[in-house]
Amino acid sequence: HLVESGGGLVQAGDSLTLPCVAHGRVFSNYGMGWFRQAPGKEREFVAAISWDSVTTNFADSVKGRFTISRNNVKNTVYLRMNSLKPEDTAIYYCSAEMFGGATIQAAAYDYWGQGTQVTVSS
Repeated sequence: HLVESGGGLVQAGDSLTLPCVAHGRVFSNYGMGWFRQAPGKEREFVAAISWDSVTTNFADSVKGRFTISRNNVKNTVYLRMNSLKPEDTAIYYCSAEMFGGATIQAAAYDYWGQGTQVTVSS
């Protein structure tokens, strides 16, 4: 399963890093994604990294501010969020897709974490 952490309450302009640790699978075989869901809104794609780390994708709303990376030794994928804005407030979910190629569609992912809350105050 997947376990996210690192969420919290921050101010606009601050940075935050969300780690997601994978347990029980061959982590290096999985493309990893981050999605988020704000109150009253549908879950949306944020960022993804392919299983071989060759490809990354980002939502237009976070390009230039967020980065995604992975450490296969630690079975962990990271979402680094810079220049946070109040509109980034959401529950952030980690996801895994077998041999995924940095997929942006949520339906493609096989496993999901429970989420971690990020709140950005203005």
